[in-house]
Amino acid sequence: MNKFALASLSLLLSFSLMAQTTKKPTTTASKPATATKKPVTSSQKPSTQPPLVIKNATDSASYALGVRIAQNMKAQGFDKLNMAIFEKAVNDVLQNKPLLIVDNALDQCIGEYQQKASSAKSAVAKAEGKKFLAENAKRKGVVMTNSGLQYEIIKAGTDTVKPKINDRVKCHYHGTLINGFIFDSSVDRGEPISFDVNGVIAGWTEALQLMTVGSKWKLYIPSELAYGDRQAGAGIPPGSTLIFEVEVLAIEK
Repeated sequence: MNKFALASLSLLLSFSLMAQTTKKPTTTASKPATATKKPVTSSQKPSTQPPLVIKNATDSASYALGVRIAQNMKAQGFDKLNMAIFEKAVNDVLQNKPLLIVDNALDQCIGEYQQKASSAKSAVAKAEGKKFLAENAKRKGVVMTNSGLQYEIIKAGTDTVKPKINDRVKCHYHGTLINGFIFDSSVDRGEPISFDVNGVIAGWTEALQLMTVGSKWKLYIPSELAYGDRQAGAGIPPGSTLIFEVEVLAIEK
């Protein structure tokens, strides 16, 4: 994510956070009057957080931009930030105050956070995937190769020709996580896709060379044969085991 996106979201969120803190002096001033302290605190909520009203094009664009940037940040693992420190950073930049972290160390801090968050998510996903694959391997009709790839044949091909490593194939596919979440599907789009056999994830490359034209298989791909510890877009968390229904329609030399 670029610095503009991060700064834009920071600015948007800072307005909300600043609105929540504008009444704090009132609470402090009421300390000597013990009897009135609770009513003042409880009555602040309606006044400090009025319902948001979109009044014009600027408001609409501001909200829309905030949503898109927040969605992007959430997809990259920035969903558990310390918002008080976040606001402090925004205000420091906007008010030209000295930064608590030097500028050339900012990207390193972000990268370390992402790596830590990704590793934690990956460990959980790998454990779930390992358990799933162990049970799945016991099912009738499921075959497991030496690499750990599992597959079952849904439909046998009408041809004996198999794609080679340097071939280009035309396929239909439907991809899900082990919880059933659909992250991609040419079937749902109604349009097959062509790609190089050696240009996809390892689990696909292996399976395609075992399939024949016209065949349709269901693949169960462990994370090490998929995207490993990497996040693959918003739909595939790090460490995910992937399930694909793949149909080889043609070999395009």
